[in-house]
Amino acid sequence: MSLQPRCVDLAIIGAGVGGCALAASLRREGFGGSIRLLEIGRGPGGRSATRRSRQDPDLLINHGAPCFNLRSSPSPQLIAPLAAAGWIRPFEGAIRSLDGNGEIVDPIDDGFSEGAIWQGHGSMDALCEGLLAIARGGETTAGEAWCELQGGTLVRQLKLRGEGSSLRWSLRDGNGELLCEARWLVLSGSLLAHPRAQSVFGWPEVPLQVVAEERGDPQLLAAQRHLAGMSARASANLLLSLPAEAAQPWLAQPWRLLQCQEPAQQRWGLRRISIQPLACDRAAVVAESSAAFAERHLQVYGSRSSAAQLLGAKPPAEAEAAVLGALEQALSEALAAGLNLSTRDSDGQLMRWGAAFPDPPGLPESLRLCPQSALGFCGDALAGEGFGRIEGALRSAEALATQLKSVL
Repeated sequence: MSLQPRCVDLAIIGAGVGGCALAASLRREGFGGSIRLLEIGRGPGGRSATRRSRQDPDLLINHGAPCFNLRSSPSPQLIAPLAAAGWIRPFEGAIRSLDGNGEIVDPIDDGFSEGAIWQGHGSMDALCEGLLAIARGGETTAGEAWCELQGGTLVRQLKLRGEGSSLRWSLRDGNGELLCEARWLVLSGSLLAHPRAQSVFGWPEVPLQVVAEERGDPQLLAAQRHLAGMSARASANLLLSLPAEAAQPWLAQPWRLLQCQEPAQQRWGLRRISIQPLACDRAAVVAESSAAFAERHLQVYGSRSSAAQLLGAKPPAEAEAAVLGALEQALSEALAAGLNLSTRDSDGQLMRWGAAFPDPPGLPESLRLCPQSALGFCGDALAGEGFGRIEGALRSAEALATQLKSVL
């Protein structure tokens, strides 16, 4: 969706859980200014998004996170209103694990499957849709949209000008066209601060590094350097949509989420497998690769991904087919022990996350907000409870909202 590049009070780059939770938290904190979220994907969700099809409205594939867990109490404040409004619900279905011999056994502590486990109601992107519904609970006094989402938008260039209360961020696309101006900016992901933008996409510079060096703000420089030095594990996900006949043996399994133990990951190159029931007795199956498998195929994006569409990163057809074939073969071999699970007549797609799971240490709390540069950070890459998971994105957004309320 294209919106006019007017000046807003707050621009948030990234409409994943962190960005959407920040907008919702600010609304609950009483902030009445204007917010625009700029998102590379067609809709909100990030790694909790859902793959949809215009030709097949019943096709809903949770191609990143099939669920999310909360390991500590109390829960993030946003959970209660999301659950009360029906946007999320407790995860349905058993969780099991796959050992190195191909046997399905009791679940293990993998960090993502303990505590209270939730899922989006209907599909995982309901989580972020619900957060945006909270954020859109009111309008500005001028009647303008309080919170607006601009999807299919790649922010390629950042510029900060002015001083003090006259600070203004300018966000531009790859052609230098102005997308938005904002009094404050929040990054809910690390792409614009990390050198992988250069190595993977061929950008000549790291956008936030350019701003930090121009401004000379010690706090901003420290935050950018910390984010630039962080590593993350990738994930290449095989997405299968199965017709009713082929889906029945999958749906008959006594599990909906299968964790792969370390020996299984080493043997087959898979991390998790999820079975997702669809309408009309169909099913989706998502096989998430191990980090080692994804690292070997780091340059191969799915041809239908946002990165392929907006970053010009479309892989050669034969390269994508090879990765899809390897993942499907691994899935078949891993579950071969008498389960009679077939992927015939399936429609296979590839989704590759370049930085799916950040490695510690995360961005420290002291660098979460840079008032001199009117810049903040949220997301699962921030240090704290839930680091590297959806819980961390929620908690970091709520904490940042509290800080921003006093300065916006």
